[in-house]
Amino acid sequence: QVQLAESGGGLVQAGGSLRLSCAASGNIFSIVRMGWYRQAPGKQRELVADITRGDSTNYADSAKGRFTISRDNAKNTVYLQMNSLKSEDTATYYCKVMELRPVGSQFEQFEYWGQGTLVIVSE
Repeated sequence: QVQLAESGGGLVQAGGSLRLSCAASGNIFSIVRMGWYRQAPGKQRELVADITRGDSTNYADSAKGRFTISRDNAKNTVYLQMNSLKSEDTATYYCKVMELRPVGSQFEQFEYWGQGTLVIVSE
């Protein structure tokens, strides 16, 4: 089982920056992908950005040019640097981790979610 600990959310003025962190711990075999999703009130959860173990990244259009995702494989930690924040970035941000582990003679992927960290951007 993998546990995720998120931090870095808070209240920030529009135009400001925040850095989110998510550290995975527990009985980890191999984390293949780490990412950040967000869910605003009344809306569906959506991908913000994710990153593979080989540092291949994927961003939502709304995040491109403002957010940067990175990871430290040695620490099993993923970061999301958010700059030029806008009021529409207000949401609960969730960390998601995809782990590959052996089950019998095969490998299977397992998905884990963090509890979420609230980001509020005020005008």
